[in-house]
Amino acid sequence: MLICSQSPVSKISFDTKAYLAASRVTSVKRPGKHAAMPIIIKEISNIKSFFVKLVSSKSYKSLNERTDQPKILNLFGCFWRVDKDYFLGFHPFLIFVLNYLTAIMSKNNTTTDKIWAKGILIDDIIEKFTIGKDPEMDMFLAPFDVLGSIAHVRMLNTIGLIRDEELPLLVGELISIYNEIGKGNFAIEPGVEDVHSQVELLLTRKLGDIGKKIHSGRSRNDQVLLDLKLFIRSEIKQIVGLSDELFKVLISRSNETKDILMPGYTHLQIAMPSSFGLWFGAYAESLTDDMQMMLAAWKTANQNPLGSAAGYGSSFPLNRQMTTDLLGFDNLNYNVVYAQMGRGKVEKNVAFAMSSVAATLAKMAYDVCLFMSQNFNFVSLPDNLTTGSSIMPHKKNPDVFELLRAHCNKLQSLPNEILLIMNNLPVGYFRDMQIIKEIFIPAFAEMKTCLNIAAYAVSHLKVNHQILDDKKYDYIFSVEEVNRLVNEGMPFRDAYKHVGQIIMDGNFIPVKKVKHSHEGSLGNLCNGQITEKMNAIVSSFNFSAVDDAIEQLTANS
Repeated sequence: MLICSQSPVSKISFDTKAYLAASRVTSVKRPGKHAAMPIIIKEISNIKSFFVKLVSSKSYKSLNERTDQPKILNLFGCFWRVDKDYFLGFHPFLIFVLNYLTAIMSKNNTTTDKIWAKGILIDDIIEKFTIGKDPEMDMFLAPFDVLGSIAHVRMLNTIGLIRDEELPLLVGELISIYNEIGKGNFAIEPGVEDVHSQVELLLTRKLGDIGKKIHSGRSRNDQVLLDLKLFIRSEIKQIVGLSDELFKVLISRSNETKDILMPGYTHLQIAMPSSFGLWFGAYAESLTDDMQMMLAAWKTANQNPLGSAAGYGSSFPLNRQMTTDLLGFDNLNYNVVYAQMGRGKVEKNVAFAMSSVAATLAKMAYDVCLFMSQNFNFVSLPDNLTTGSSIMPHKKNPDVFELLRAHCNKLQSLPNEILLIMNNLPVGYFRDMQIIKEIFIPAFAEMKTCLNIAAYAVSHLKVNHQILDDKKYDYIFSVEEVNRLVNEGMPFRDAYKHVGQIIMDGNFIPVKKVKHSHEGSLGNLCNGQITEKMNAIVSSFNFSAVDDAIEQLTANS
C-alpha cells in the first residue's frame, strides 16, 4: 500500500498491486539503471511538463483550494518519492493517474465557476436537473442579454463603478459578441449554466478583471426578466407583422368575393344568406381584436425591470431611467418587488394574446375543413396544396388546415399551462418560473409558422360561385320575404307567421335578391373602416422607437 500525504486536509491511498494487476503487470523487476535511464528521464520530463501545465491552468485554479488542489499535489508528491529504479514497474499506475488527471482537466476546462459559486461542488444529478433546458432556451435570449449588458455597463459608468477607460473596452466587446450571435457563432459552452454566465465568461477571458464588473447592481433575476421582455418585444413585433399580412390577405379576399353568396348557418342548420365577402371579412376584423389584446400584452412587457436585482433593489445608486431610455422602454416597473412579481405574469399576458390570435386561426381552419367537405363544397384548394389517401384515389385532404387547427388549439392551452406553474406562489422569485421558458419561448415559432401558412393557404382558396343553385338553400331567403312584407305595411309577427305557413305548405318561392345596406352587412362590408381600425392598432405599438433605441445602443461609436 502506497500512502502519501502533503496536506492535513488531503490523504490519498492507492493499492499499487491492484493497479499493476489490472495492467497485466504480474511482477516488478528492478531493471538495470543504465538501460532504464533514458525511459525514466523521458517519463519524468513528461510528467513534470504535465504537472506544470496543470497547476498553471485556469482549470486547476478554479478547483477548490482546500480539497481538490491538495489532492492533485499529493498525487504528484507520490510520484516524486518513487525510487527511480522501480519507475518502469510503476508505469501502468502512473499512466492510470495521468489519465485520471487528464479527465479532471478536460471536464474542468468545459466548465466555469457558477456566478453564485462558493467553493462547493454541486452533485451532478442535481446540477443537471436544476439547469434543465436553460442553456437551450437561453440561446433565444442571448442577443437580448447582451443588449441589457450594454445598457447596464453604460449606466454603471455614470455612477463610477466602471471607469471611463474601461467602458469602451466592455461596450466594444459586448457589441462584438452581439454581432457574433447574429452570425450564429455563439454557443453556451458545456458546463456553463446560462447565457448570463457565458457572456460574462467571454468578457472575462478577453478583458480579465474588467469583465467581472458587469454584474454589479443586478441579479440573474432581473437579468432574465429583462431578457424575456426584450425577447417578447421582438417576437410581438414579428407576430403583429405576420398578423397584419394575414389581415391584408383576408381583406383582399373579402373585397374580391363580396358579391358571391353563400348560406349562413346557426346550430349548423341553414339560416340566412351570407357571402364570402362577409366570411373573409369576419376573420379580418377578428384579428383587429386579437391585436388589441396583443397591444395590451406589449404595453405590459414594454416596462423596464432592470435594477430591481433579486427583487429588493440595490444599495448602488443605479440610474434605472437611463437603462430604460437606452433600451427603448416606454416606462419602468418602478416597485422592485412588483418587478419580480412580473415574472410569469408578463408571459401569461402574452400567452393570452397569442391564444386569442390562435383562436381566430383555429376557428377559420375548422370552417375551411368543413366547407371543403363534399357535403358542403363551398371552397376548395389547388391539388398541390392537398394530400391524398394511400388507399382511396379520389381523396383530397385539407391537411394544412387540419394541422393549423391542431397547432392553434395547442397554443390556446399555453395560458393555462403558465397559470398552473405559477399559481399560488407567494411574493419573491422561485425556480418554478424557469419551467415557463420551456413552454413559452418555443410557442412563438409555432405561432409565426401558423400565421405564415394561414396567409399562404387562404390566398389560394377557391370559392364556389353556384352554391345557392342547390334547392335545399331556398329557405335561407325566408327572412327576406318576411322583411318585404313588413316594408309593405304588414306587422312583423303577422308576416313571420304568414311566411312560415307558406313554407309548411310547400309553396315557398324564393326571391334570390338580397338588399342589405347597414354597416357591416352584405351590401356594406365596411372593409375600409376595418382596415383603418387595424392600422391604428398596429401603429400604436410604436415599434420604430424601440428599433431606433437598439440601433443606437449597438452602434460602434
